[in-house]
Formats: sequence, C-alpha cells, structure tokens
Amino acid sequence: MSLGSRISSFFTSPSAEQDRPRQPSPIAIAHDDPAVINPPRARGPMFEDHETFEARRPPYLHCMVAGGIGGSTGDILMHSLDTVKTRQQGAPTAIKYSTTSDAYATIFREEGFRRGLYSGVTPAFMGSLPGTVIFFGVYEFSKRNLIDAGCPENLAYLSGGFLADLFASVVYVPSEVLKTRLQLQGRYNNPYFKSGYNYRGTIDATRTIIRREGPAALFYGYKATIMRDLPFSALQFAFYEQFQKAAKSYRGSRDIGLPLELATAGFAGGLAGVITCPLDVVKTRIQTQVRTPPSPAPKAATTPTSSVREGSRPFTALQASPPPPAPPPQHRSISTSSPSTTSPPKTGPLKFNTSSVFEGLKLLYRTEGIQGWFRGVGPRAVWTSVQSGTMLVLYQYLLKQLEYWSETQSEGNPL
Repeated sequence: MSLGSRISSFFTSPSAEQDRPRQPSPIAIAHDDPAVINPPRARGPMFEDHETFEARRPPYLHCMVAGGIGGSTGDILMHSLDTVKTRQQGAPTAIKYSTTSDAYATIFREEGFRRGLYSGVTPAFMGSLPGTVIFFGVYEFSKRNLIDAGCPENLAYLSGGFLADLFASVVYVPSEVLKTRLQLQGRYNNPYFKSGYNYRGTIDATRTIIRREGPAALFYGYKATIMRDLPFSALQFAFYEQFQKAAKSYRGSRDIGLPLELATAGFAGGLAGVITCPLDVVKTRIQTQVRTPPSPAPKAATTPTSSVREGSRPFTALQASPPPPAPPPQHRSISTSSPSTTSPPKTGPLKFNTSSVFEGLKLLYRTEGIQGWFRGVGPRAVWTSVQSGTMLVLYQYLLKQLEYWSETQSEGNPL
C-alpha cells in the first residue's frame, strides 16, 4: 500500500473494517474517559455520544515518538515564516520591512533561503525534537492521571498542556535563544540587516555566548519564554480537544476526514497564537536584547591616577589598562517604534532594558500602544496554524500506524 493511500485511509472508515479481527483504534490524543479506556468494538456506523468514540490509550512510547516526529516536522516546515516574525518583532529599526510579504521577499532576495529565511534552523531542530518528545509524554501522562482522578476534562487538558510545556522548556529554551539570535542576524557578516550579532554558526554562537555572557545566558529570557509557551500550549490543546469533540459530534463518527482534522488543529493553534502574541513579542525583545555584564575595568580607565601623578606618558598609561570594550555583537538597543503603531515615532532607539514580562508589556504599551503588543501577529498566526495542523495530524497518523505495526508484529504477521 502506498503512503498516499495509507494517509487517506487514516481519515476514512475502511470498507473492510468488519472483516478485520482487530482494527487499530483511531488515535485521538485526548477525551480518554477512564470508563471507556477499552470500549466495545462497534460495528457499522457509529452515532453514539462522544465518550463512545474514545479509543484505547496508546503506549507512552508511541506518543513520544509520534509527537517528536510530528512536532519537529511542523517546526522545520514553518521555520522561514518564524524567521520573518522574529525580524518584525525584534528588528533594531522599524523601517526595514513594511509588511509580512515584504519581509519574506526582501530576506529571500538579499540573504537567500538557507542563510536568510532558514537561518537558525539547526538549533531549532535540536530543541524541537527532544522538546516535543518530552512534551507529548508528559502531556499524555498528566492528562490521563488527572482524568482518572476525577478532574474535569477541560481542566485536565489545560493542566496537561501547562505541565508538559514546563518540563519541555528545560530543553528548548537554550535552543530558542540560539535560534532567535541567528534568525535576527541572518547570514554571517550580513550587510543587509544590522542585528547586533555576528556568529559564524550554531557552534560559534554557543561558544561566544558562554564565553562573553556565561552559561546562564543560554537560559536568558527563560521566564518570558515559559510565560508565553505555557499558556499557549494549554490553550492550544484545550481548543483542539473541544474542536475535535465538536467535529466528531457533527460528523457522527470518529473519522472526521482530513479537512476537518486540519481545520481543528490549525484553528486551535492559530487562535492560541493570536491570544499569546503580546507575550511572544516581549519574549523576543528580551532574548535579543543582551546586556553587557558589569566589569570593574572601566573605573581604572576613567581615573588614570598613576599617569596624572607621574606627569608623563599619559597616553601610554591609558593604553596599558584600557577598559575591555563591550563586544558589538553582544549588546544593542531595540527600537520600539513601529510603522504600525498609533503613537508618534521616537527620535531614537529606546533600550528595552528589562527582563520582566510585565514591565516589558507596560513599556510596549507606552511606546507603541496596543498594536505594539501584536507586532508580527500575522506571521505568528499563520505559523502556529500550519505548525499545529502539521504536528497534530502527523501525530495521530503516526500513532495509528505504530499501533497497527505493533499489533501485526505481535500476531506474527510481517508488514
């Protein structure tokens, strides 16, 4: 059977369903009421209530493998649009790109596809694959246990997404710092976009950040990242579970078809992405606004007492102990004036000098207004919609295939 026919058969009820001794269950990732973990295998059309749609809970290993492949595939597929969003949100000047399409075309024309639109894809993949593996494992574990303990389903979905992202953040936040800086930088020695960074690649960026800012800098903006991603994941999966429930009730079947599968997943991700856009803007500003660590050396440079007392060689004395200049790639000012804002543009770049999410939100509101909170909302909405649709549809398809393959192997039937 070809891959195309396998994919199409996943979303439609097979005609030979009644002839199969064991039909792999459709893998809905939630709504697994403990009372219907092993529901009776229905034959023929199914028009029962939602609870009878629930399939057996897949093994955690299957969830983690399918989630890792689906999540990383969605992230890599939409990485170029994520780069456009990052440029719009964290650009040091507000006049480079006027619209999303203009940003996409300009980056592609000036910097190319691999070194421009797909800059930072290596750390993105390095964080996405293990991060989504952890996420789906924790999500299924926490959600199932909460439901078994009598927790309402909606609260279980919200809490499961919240806890899953909290555990996964330990892995993906360092990659997010590297990815965001490389996306903002673009190509090495980029003459078209002045980001304040100039790394040769992922390894050079890691070494430079650790050497100049310390290992803790890889977790810079950690609070801002989890304050964006925790509510996003909670809302995304809560919306998705409810949309799936409504779609199955509307169709009267567990098999809702590929269009509805994509629509429920995509709309859930897009809606959650729009709601959390202000937190995403603040996260991007914080992670790309790196402050130089304090150094006692400038005091010696500003008060050259030894050269004054000697009265000779003042220039040599100053040269002997110069203050270590702050490396240009490691600090910059972030402009918060945007062509989309209703407030008058500022005369110069305003330093986004805070690590507090709430202070960042207030600063954005004072300088750019409500529109500043939603800078880059267009590409973010598209990115989260397509990424969520790809991830969740692949996740369910792979779960079904993994269960089918494991069943055929256990029965001794070669694939």
